[in-house]
This record gives sequence, structure tokens and C-alpha cells, in this order.
Amino acid sequence: MMDIQEVLTGEETEILQELMNIAFGKSAADLAQVIDTYVVLSVPFIKVMQVTDLPEYVKGHVRDYNKISLVEQKFWGRFRGDAILIFSSGSGKELVKMLQHEDGAGCESDPIDILESETLMEVGNILIGACVGRITELLKDVVTYTPPVVVVERNYYDAIAVNHFDPDKTAIVLKTDFTFKEGDVSGFLFLVTSNESIKWLKEALRLFLEQYE
Repeated sequence: MMDIQEVLTGEETEILQELMNIAFGKSAADLAQVIDTYVVLSVPFIKVMQVTDLPEYVKGHVRDYNKISLVEQKFWGRFRGDAILIFSSGSGKELVKMLQHEDGAGCESDPIDILESETLMEVGNILIGACVGRITELLKDVVTYTPPVVVVERNYYDAIAVNHFDPDKTAIVLKTDFTFKEGDVSGFLFLVTSNESIKWLKEALRLFLEQYE
């Protein structure tokens, strides 16, 4: 596995973590306006790895969930990659209750599958859009997004396939854990950008730092 120092220096990593803190804070604030509860985010963590190691890395962090739901969205710009938002089992139904401000009556009826998917997509759009958008805004980039893909209640071990990513790429994984202060909802947000973006990212971080020197 590649050492992070071979890709990002310690100073670059610290700057990127701080930018993630700012971005995740904005995503939490945006989501709180929609569901009227606050999202608690952990200190962001950065790790560099071969893309082929990513599925096992993700599985290692979600295996306690047994089943997971996920929202994946690609973003494109000079900073490009995949955002993968992973929710614990049952989060979709819990989010439906929170968004509808209901006691959950009727959640076992057939339409809940559609409601879960739409709700996860809505929450995913807010978290991913605010987070990626804020990071790229701070680094003077603009991104576009593909439509999100939603997977509801799948066994964690086959949620992300080994061949899901280009094996020749290196991944910079930007990860944070999240929990909702109200409701039984938790999970992880991974931003995965490849070596195609690394050269630009290093230069953008340098220019960002220069503003404060």
C-alpha cells in the first residue's frame, strides 16, 4: 500500500483535513435545515491506497452493520472522483420518519421501499453536494455531478464490488463518520479521488495556503 507521504505531505494533509472540516460542517448545517436535527461528524480521516484495496477497506468499516444502504455519486471537475455515502441498516425508514415528522405508522407498507430510496437520495444529495461543493469552492474549482445511484438494504459484503473502480488508479480516501442527534441513523461518507486529480490538488492546496502566509 502506498504511503500517504508519497502523495501528500504532512502540511498538505493537514490543510485538506481542515477543508474537509469546513465542508462537512456546511453539509451538516444544510441537512439540519431539512430534517430539523443536527448531524454529528467525526474528525475527517485521510488515507491513500490502491483502488483495488478500497472495497475491503470499506467493508472493514461497515461489517458491524450487517446490511447497509448507500448513495454513490460521481463528481467531475479538476477535482473528480466518487462520493460514497453509507448508511446503517434501517436508516432509510428512520429518515423517512424524520423527514415526514411522523411516528412511523404505515412504514411497513409497500410504498416504503420507494420512500426509502427517494429519502436516501435526498439526504445524499444534500450531504454530498454541500461537502464536495464546499471543498471545490475553497480550492477554486467547479464540479458537476452524475445522478446519484441508491442501493437499499444490501448485505455489506457485496455492496461494493472489487471491479467497481479502475485498478490502475490510486485513491485518496477522505472519510468521516456521522450520527444524527435524533433518530437511529449513522454511517460513513467516503470521498474517493484518483491520481488524475492529485497533481491539481497539490497545487490548489499550495495556492490556498499562500492566501494566509
